Amino acid sequence: MSNILKQTIELVESDIFILAKKYGVKDIFEMDSKVKNGFISENDSYEDYFALDNLEADRDKLKKLLKKI
Repeated sequence: MSNILKQTIELVESDIFILAKKYGVKDIFEMDSKVKNGFISENDSYEDYFALDNLEADRDKLKKLLKKI
């Protein structure tokens, strides 16, 4: 079970990396800041913004679950 969780975490982290690299950010907080300051278009990044936020939340939940096992 822990191997499956580790693989899932790796896949989620890969998706996070791809989205973060697309916008030149390290996490959702930096992306939010760049959107607020006009460096990233809110209209163009809308879907990716929420996808990144959800992926980071999923990763955190999976890591917590892995620690419990």
